[in-house]
Amino acid sequence: MPLLDEIFSMPTPDTVEPLLIGGLPVAGDGPILDVVNPADGSLIGRVAASSPAQVALTIAQADDALQRTGWGALPAHTRARILSKTADEIEARADHLAALQMLENGKTLKESHGQAIAAAGIFRYYAAVCECSEDVMPPARGDYITMTVQEPVGVVAALTPWNSPLTMGAQKIAPALAAGNAVVLKAAETTSFVSLALGQCAVAAGLPEGLLSVITGATETAIALVEDPGIGLISFTGGTSTGQSIARGAAERLVPMILELGGKSPHIVFADADLKRAAQSVASGIFGGTGQSCVAGSRVFVETAVADEFCKLLIAETGKMRVGPPSEPDSVLGPLASFGHRERVEGFVQRGIDAGGKILLGGARPEGDEFSKGAYFQPTIIGAIDNSAAVAQEEIFGPVLCFMTFETEEDLITAANDSVFGLAAGIWTEDYRRAWRVSRALEAGTVWINTYKQLSIAAPFGGYKLSGLGREKGLQGMRAYQQTKSLYWAV
Repeated sequence: MPLLDEIFSMPTPDTVEPLLIGGLPVAGDGPILDVVNPADGSLIGRVAASSPAQVALTIAQADDALQRTGWGALPAHTRARILSKTADEIEARADHLAALQMLENGKTLKESHGQAIAAAGIFRYYAAVCECSEDVMPPARGDYITMTVQEPVGVVAALTPWNSPLTMGAQKIAPALAAGNAVVLKAAETTSFVSLALGQCAVAAGLPEGLLSVITGATETAIALVEDPGIGLISFTGGTSTGQSIARGAAERLVPMILELGGKSPHIVFADADLKRAAQSVASGIFGGTGQSCVAGSRVFVETAVADEFCKLLIAETGKMRVGPPSEPDSVLGPLASFGHRERVEGFVQRGIDAGGKILLGGARPEGDEFSKGAYFQPTIIGAIDNSAAVAQEEIFGPVLCFMTFETEEDLITAANDSVFGLAAGIWTEDYRRAWRVSRALEAGTVWINTYKQLSIAAPFGGYKLSGLGREKGLQGMRAYQQTKSLYWAV
């Protein structure tokens, strides 16, 4: 095993960083990928993609490791010990991991550090779930004993997005390993280095060789991974169209899937709400992370009676959120994750204007020397927009909020549910009966009431409709990586 100071060194532009295959550093054999800092356009480093042949070899090594180590048959507390040690390794290197994520996707250093600590918490949680979850003995209906046991699926293909590689990577690796599987994780092209470093934390914790690999690449690599016959389950977080493509291929082979896809979450403000707190929450709910969050509250519906007052409060709260270099402690919005993505966001804003929308705030790149080299974009609020407009229906994945109003609860529910997505929603009201009615009527996997973006690794997470299939997090998040077997013993 390489020395830890070699494993956890920062990438440099003049070297091509190795991948993590079978727990060891191995050079990628595909095209070289440049990883660029979106804050200033500089080259962070380079990494080689994995060719389809290397992907197939990696999966074969993972399957061999499962047989060689007996990982899935080990006592749960043995697997739990390594997961817990992985959490220790992540915590010890939180500064390094946070710096890598900040450099690669532009998240602020503060948010990135928080996500590194959260990643450690995910591993620690699944160490506990792994050791404490129990098989069951259903009541027999005859002269026999029956027992239900959970067994691993084998080799898991995990594909993570670029917006939160630390937490998304941990949410796939930890439960899959806890369930007794091997994992081949494909990192997003733009966040390869932080994903590799996360994988190395598990290696440093003593994970048996071969059980975890981290590869990089673009579409060709992803296709080779999800279509390999040696894959027992596919876990993907990303865009809906990509998820649908994966699902079509997996359906042919009946490969189980966990898909966490897009969102266009409604954030609802009733007239009786605490408007100041609601304004703070709506602003952070869409503009935190520069809007690059699957659960971003990108559609706000405000009761007409308080719409003007709330709009003023919202603009004032947004004005307090500084756009700036992600390394600076008072920056709330860093750059968008890439220059190409900024162009996509700008295109959506223009489409909103073309549809009759009015820019209430932002709508352009910030001015000034500190922004000239980076992929920055102002927090933007578009009003006078109809819920049927593309800007209100399609996932932008940027700091763009559609401001809409409603008259009645019935109208609100109809509009909020008028979306192909159903990932999350938020409600602000002092009426608990209304909160209950509306939360049950909303077609969303997570609903926040008088708060937003509060997340717990212990609570299942996933979406309705085109926001995905299955659930991550919680006990369900580990069971999703297992298959159930029933045993019957004659008495």
